[in-house]
Amino acid sequence: MNARSLPEQRASEAAHPAARLATRLAFLVAGFGVACWAPLVPFAKQRLGVDDGVLGMLLLCIGLGSVFAMMMTGALSARYGSKPIIVAGGTGLAAILPLLTVADTPVALGIALLGFGACLGSLDVAMNIHAVEVERAAQQPLMSGFHALFSVGGFAGSLLMMFLLSMHIGMLLSASLCAGLMFGAMIVARPRLIETASANDAPLFAVPRGIVLLLAALAAITFLVEGALLDWSALLLTSTGIVAAAQGGLGYMGFSIAMTAGRFGGDALTARIGDRAMVYWGGLLAIAGFVVLLTAPSAVGAMSGFVLIGLGASNVVPVLFRRAGTQHAMPSTLAVAAITMTGYAGHLLGPAGVGFVAKEVGLSGAFWLLAGLLCFVPVCARRVTAREPNEVRQ
Repeated sequence: MNARSLPEQRASEAAHPAARLATRLAFLVAGFGVACWAPLVPFAKQRLGVDDGVLGMLLLCIGLGSVFAMMMTGALSARYGSKPIIVAGGTGLAAILPLLTVADTPVALGIALLGFGACLGSLDVAMNIHAVEVERAAQQPLMSGFHALFSVGGFAGSLLMMFLLSMHIGMLLSASLCAGLMFGAMIVARPRLIETASANDAPLFAVPRGIVLLLAALAAITFLVEGALLDWSALLLTSTGIVAAAQGGLGYMGFSIAMTAGRFGGDALTARIGDRAMVYWGGLLAIAGFVVLLTAPSAVGAMSGFVLIGLGASNVVPVLFRRAGTQHAMPSTLAVAAITMTGYAGHLLGPAGVGFVAKEVGLSGAFWLLAGLLCFVPVCARRVTAREPNEVRQ
């Protein structure tokens, strides 16, 4: 009998280039959608007539919705596969985006942002689970390239929305045009997404354990550093007089460009040197970037530090997701969800933590603490990349 078994058929579909395209589109939509919202925030504040405190509470709704969805998505993906969740999350993100431009009360906007965050969180987890399956079937590193598309989506979304608004196109129409592109991407991706294996007896929740705890901790540190750079890098540069206030954003821009470039080249480099070397040397390069940033007497030196941090950190998280898919301490879907959720929590809480520390030891001291936390990455590189039994060799 020549008929292939269901697992063999799924593996064949996952290894097909169409599955890679669908995964890239999912990452692109996630980055594009959240970036489209950012330029709309000042307009929402003006429309509702709220102060910064109320606006901050409203923006927190995105995080709350994301975390709640992330807690559920690992179990749902284990039971029903990642495909329906990617489709629901991506289309939901597109559908809610225009609603964010017409919500005329804080309550209405808060509910919309909760839904927006839930769609983003579920898509974030499910697309990483899907990426793990596709990479495993291809038997070659692909995760860095997938994550690079999230960054590309972020650049494209913010630039397109700002362009449409600068052309005096209405907010609703601008958001609808962007949502249309997201719908189109999901239509293309849907038939190409693979049907991942499901288990009816998968637990609704599993406490992270074993190596997953360490993977999640390193993800939280890496995302914490990224969140801190986003919110505090401009102030670090301007408060020391290295650059003028109008140029404060150059540091994070250099970091983001370097991270995106590093991820585009990360898969090929990982294939040559392996996960362990990527985490070890990437961590050391990011630490060196902080040293250069905090000791450089000139703007050029400081910018070089941001670039080094971006290049060093660019491929750490993709490796952590890959290892979550190959570990055997707990179901891989729940492991990926745990890493996504802790990473997101680090990104949210990092800026606040830096603020508290900076109040006591100064902003430079807080950044030295970030460099210290990053030391755990190379120190733990051997442990998190230890080969497990039955693991497919890269």
